[in-house]
Amino acid sequence: MKYTIAVIPGDGIGPEVTAQAKKALNAIAHVYDHTFIYKEAMMGACAIDATGDPLPQKTVTVCEQSDAILFGAIGHPKYDNDPSAKVRPEQGLLSLRKQLGLFCNVRPVKAYEQLIANSPLKKEIISGTDISIYRELTGGIYFGTKELSEDGQVAFDGCSYSVEEIERIAHLAFKEAQNRRKKLTLVDKANVLETSRLWRKTVTAMASQYKDVALDFLFVDNAAMQLILNPKQFDVILTENLFGDIISDEASVIGGSIGLLASASIGKENALFEPIHGSFPQATGKDIANPLASILSAAMLLTHLGLHTEANAIERAVQKSLALKITTEDIQQKGHSISVSTSKVGDFIADYIENQDDSNLNFKNIHMGQSTII
Repeated sequence: MKYTIAVIPGDGIGPEVTAQAKKALNAIAHVYDHTFIYKEAMMGACAIDATGDPLPQKTVTVCEQSDAILFGAIGHPKYDNDPSAKVRPEQGLLSLRKQLGLFCNVRPVKAYEQLIANSPLKKEIISGTDISIYRELTGGIYFGTKELSEDGQVAFDGCSYSVEEIERIAHLAFKEAQNRRKKLTLVDKANVLETSRLWRKTVTAMASQYKDVALDFLFVDNAAMQLILNPKQFDVILTENLFGDIISDEASVIGGSIGLLASASIGKENALFEPIHGSFPQATGKDIANPLASILSAAMLLTHLGLHTEANAIERAVQKSLALKITTEDIQQKGHSISVSTSKVGDFIADYIENQDDSNLNFKNIHMGQSTII
């Protein structure tokens, strides 16, 4: 099969980790007889520097004409540290989500057994955690009216949601729960916010269409606490934009590293896949950034295209890299002094995909180019 993939490397470590995801996709293409046509485009600080616009129209067109979008990272300190900047890199991503109608963000949160020791949480609390967070992505306070008084003393951010916006993501979350452990938790602040009361009323009314799914509710402050105290109680979490942004980042500590968390942003016609980590400018160009989240984002992309066997191959490769400790420094366990570069991790993942039946006991050395066998 032939697929066109828009590739937006972005800023900071984005190009480095995206290159490793492409290695995995290229290996998949070779093994499973697919053709991936990559169309590269700019967004973020690099686009501002080159064109003055964080989201050039050319990028939107490339994305609209692609089967899926692979994105790296966005952001740069020169904009982060300037509160007066009118044009910011993040505006590009927000605008792309809006223009493509990417209303649903999906973030899997999983406790990898090999990395549990890296988490600040106790093993008995997080072992076995497997959560899917569904965050509404194109509404709420991020897209509401923004005002600043003339004297600069008062600021205002508006938050609004419609029943239609709530229903379209709630349907996806209910269906995901049906395919998992059949539990859906709505996270809101219905004791205070009118928008949250509309969310709760709408989702409650929809529950009769999914009688096999148990629906419960948590206020966002309690949900934030429960994610740390007892994350295994959650199956699928559904929430609005701001709350989802916060709790999904909080949940990253469960897995032991934000460098393993992938995400999908889905609309009716388009879908974008990205690691949830930022641009990490301090690591740019040093070949030390963890590429596994970007590689797992490529696996989510394949699942979206219906290539489930191929996606599983990437996931197995990631599991193997963790088992053999072929990982970057950020997730190396204490006492294990050998860390691997970004590009070496990508090479290993690609090699494993191409040699899945290799049972050689010297597997690690062979695939890291260290074999003494002639």
